[in-house]
Amino acid sequence: MTARTSDESQPAGGARYEPAELERGWQRRWEQDALYATPDHVEGRENWYALTMFPYTSGDLHIGHWFAMAPSDAAARFRRMQGYNVLFPMGFDAFGLPAENAAIRGQIHPRDWTMANIERMRGQLKRMGAMFDWRRELNTSAPDYYRWTQWWFLQLYRQGLAYRAEAPVNWCPSCNTTLANEQVVDGACERCDTAVEQRRMAQWFFRITRYAEQLLGHEGLQWPEYVKLMQRNWIGRSEGAEVSFALERPAPDGTAEIRVFTTRPDTLCGVTFMVLAPEHPLVEQITTDAQRAAVRAYVEATKHATEIERQSTEREKSGVFTGAYSVNRITGERVPVWIADYALLTYGTGAVMGVPAHDQRDFEFARRFALPVRVVIAPPGWDGAPLVEAYLGPGVMVHSGRFDGLPNEQGKGAIAQYAELEGWGGPRIAYRLRDWLISRQRYWGAPIPMLYCEQCGIVPVPEQQLPVELPYDVEFRPTGQSPLALSERFVRTSCPQCGRAARRETDTLDTFMCSSWYFMRYADPHNRERAVGDQAAQNWLPVDQYTGGSEHATMHLLYARFFYKAARDAGLVPGDEPFTRLFSQGQILGPDGRRMSKSRGNVVAPDAQVEHWGADAFRAYLMFLGPWEQGGPYDVDGIVGVSRWLHRLWALITQPPRTVAAPVAESIHGPLLAQPPRPVAAAVAESPRELRRLAHRTLQRVTSDLEHFQLNTMIAALMEMTNGLQRLRDAGPVDAAAWEEGTRLLLLMLAPSCPHLAEELWAQTGRPYSIHQQPWPAADPELARRESVEIAVQVNGRTRGRLTVAADADEAAVRAEASGHPAVRDLIAGKTVERVIYVPERLLNLVVR
Repeated sequence: MTARTSDESQPAGGARYEPAELERGWQRRWEQDALYATPDHVEGRENWYALTMFPYTSGDLHIGHWFAMAPSDAAARFRRMQGYNVLFPMGFDAFGLPAENAAIRGQIHPRDWTMANIERMRGQLKRMGAMFDWRRELNTSAPDYYRWTQWWFLQLYRQGLAYRAEAPVNWCPSCNTTLANEQVVDGACERCDTAVEQRRMAQWFFRITRYAEQLLGHEGLQWPEYVKLMQRNWIGRSEGAEVSFALERPAPDGTAEIRVFTTRPDTLCGVTFMVLAPEHPLVEQITTDAQRAAVRAYVEATKHATEIERQSTEREKSGVFTGAYSVNRITGERVPVWIADYALLTYGTGAVMGVPAHDQRDFEFARRFALPVRVVIAPPGWDGAPLVEAYLGPGVMVHSGRFDGLPNEQGKGAIAQYAELEGWGGPRIAYRLRDWLISRQRYWGAPIPMLYCEQCGIVPVPEQQLPVELPYDVEFRPTGQSPLALSERFVRTSCPQCGRAARRETDTLDTFMCSSWYFMRYADPHNRERAVGDQAAQNWLPVDQYTGGSEHATMHLLYARFFYKAARDAGLVPGDEPFTRLFSQGQILGPDGRRMSKSRGNVVAPDAQVEHWGADAFRAYLMFLGPWEQGGPYDVDGIVGVSRWLHRLWALITQPPRTVAAPVAESIHGPLLAQPPRPVAAAVAESPRELRRLAHRTLQRVTSDLEHFQLNTMIAALMEMTNGLQRLRDAGPVDAAAWEEGTRLLLLMLAPSCPHLAEELWAQTGRPYSIHQQPWPAADPELARRESVEIAVQVNGRTRGRLTVAADADEAAVRAEASGHPAVRDLIAGKTVERVIYVPERLLNLVVR
């Protein structure tokens, strides 16, 4: 009999499988019993922190949320049954632009919109039946959360990792806000697809570049290799040299040189022009009066091109001569200084040395403007003829003075060392990664906790004054200025240092900052004194298993790693990395194989599917449709087969075989009527060992599949076992003990993926509540071992027959048996077997002549 507490709200029912009614009943029971509340410590159990990426509060869970979360829940349940004390929390990524856009459209205040969405999404998440610990729920837009987001900003500021600077930024004219480089996709805003412009603004940044070298390393991380590669490519480490070119005439501010980073110091003697980024601060200073109008017009035109467009190799090169010259210190030659949009202020120093003979962009630029092309790395067999394209390969240095004759790879180091010895350069490492732009001209985000005082300058808000709360009564205008700037009540304050009038920073923090530390707060969500306490951090950090899409590789995942390393350096968290293991699921597509979109009419609404088929069927189908890391199209017909399987499984358990009398059991619906016992046959129609072997082989497969997130084959194994038990049941009387063991193992294996059905059938068979508190069974290796295997026999690569042999048969035994097979014997008679290809337990191929 199952242990139960009285709950008059539970539905009455019979023995028919009614998923929706059954699932809601068990969800109420689990919540009432706080079954999934996770203590920080359980004696004898090791902690395991499982986490799936929390959703943005868009208003409804879509099928992609289910595809990410339901399999993650199955994995977390499996670890719990393995004996771990599992933390599997959930919350809401609640700040962001959509809420503000809703306000601008006049529909609803961002806070009200967000809270209504959270209420709806929480209900949808609970309908999933996941083992989320709702006591630890987070809402990143709640003051008691963003108080600590602001606190983290202050810690980074004190570490020298937060700074304010004027810089060119990506600007979305539709959203009226700045965008991080990672939020610009193919030159457009990732949210609204509007072409992005370049503007110069005073912004706040995090020095993520200080951690570039550390972020390149993934030692000890069990992450997909392609995600690691995406991060390494984004960081973009380059080894080279920084060299100085003297300005022929110093700039008005006293600047006397232009510094350049290059990965090709071996080509320094081939420089025939220099290029500055149009935004470079020297451009206005060094431009001659004769060229000023043309230069200013070009600079203005460049503002309307995105960095992606400017870097395109398909665009015709453009540029303007400034009228200024620099001096190549290694050759003493006069070098004209141009501006061109393919030079970026945010990469290297914002200056490029033009070596047209050995860089294709420079070659095209030189050809466009009739600039000299000087070969300094001789191609093999070069006879001095003009190049038709840049030569990028290895060779011997020529026209390079004292360095002539050196292999160019050796010349790279030699020239870098020479520059260092002479005091105008030296070896350097550069990164493609830029500092993280965190300022947003928005209302619905965490206010940046900084003040501006005419007497004291930039002043951090004292920690005891946090949170700096968002005012509710603000105006939303699509002006490009934060609505906070229009609120005098918010802006006006006093300086904590001198007491004089001051004004608050009106930009808010990039929402990626909220998600860069949320996993820490789950460990200690109710701590009013610390973002995360020392003991809580030791208990739960780092995350043992993180799941989420690989599209977050160069944003959230990289930012979280930076954040964690900075927290480590402040002595706040253990270890070096936030997520020990990462599994990235694929994307679920519409039934037509395309990405789901309302405009395409191929969106599958999960709520309707769950109401019709039940949460368990929907969960199981999402796991079954293909390898989780690949994703695939949603097949409406496919879920029908999964639903039929669960109905067959229900019937298998609730309609006992002939040798077993059904006990009076209690389910979530109440007592079941006892079925009259069936007479026990004198002999069973099957071997108890066959049934037990089926169960233990399946258990071995399912255990391995859950450990490796091979969830589609896990469901397939459970289906096969259900069919096998049905076949044995239908064949005649079964051994009572073997049947009890087999069905018990089947339900335990079912529990992670179909938690409601497993719980119900566990109760109906008279076992103690709850199945989700039972230990994961161990497969008997002797029973799981296959006694025989089927081998394909080939002759010259063509299959001629199949053999059933002992599982431990060696090659000689398999070959001997194959030679006697009628279909093989005639083909090899009188011929020479030149080669034997044997794949154990799979095939034998005889190559004959």
